[in-house]
Amino acid sequence: MTYSIDASDASGADLGIAVIGETPYAEGVGDRDNLSISAADLAVISNLKKAGMPVVVVLVSGRPLIINEALAQCDAFVAAWLPGTEGSGVADVLFGDYKPSGKLSCSWPKDMEQIPINIGDANYQPLFRYGYGLSYS
Repeated sequence: MTYSIDASDASGADLGIAVIGETPYAEGVGDRDNLSISAADLAVISNLKKAGMPVVVVLVSGRPLIINEALAQCDAFVAAWLPGTEGSGVADVLFGDYKPSGKLSCSWPKDMEQIPINIGDANYQPLFRYGYGLSYS
């Protein structure tokens, strides 16, 4: 197992896990005009793909971000939200110790023009609908 902040030395690995997203925030500190994944985070995913391995993206965030570019480059995607002290639970899912399940408690927008997005909006076409989810049980 190796670690690199930018995935620059990922060649030879069987699998790449890119943990991207936001750091914890509160109130106005986390305000952003654009909720797109950062260029640096997208570069990590791209570097892993260039190394020729399957890529799992783990998104750490406190809200839905615009993830289209990340989804297009990865083989699996996990929204971990802001796990706080329970980050080991995410590792349990990634390494098969626990079967994941979950359903969205909000609609996930596909672009900034959809924000805010709510069920009942005239043009309700989110990337993932309210209640979207999965289970391996």
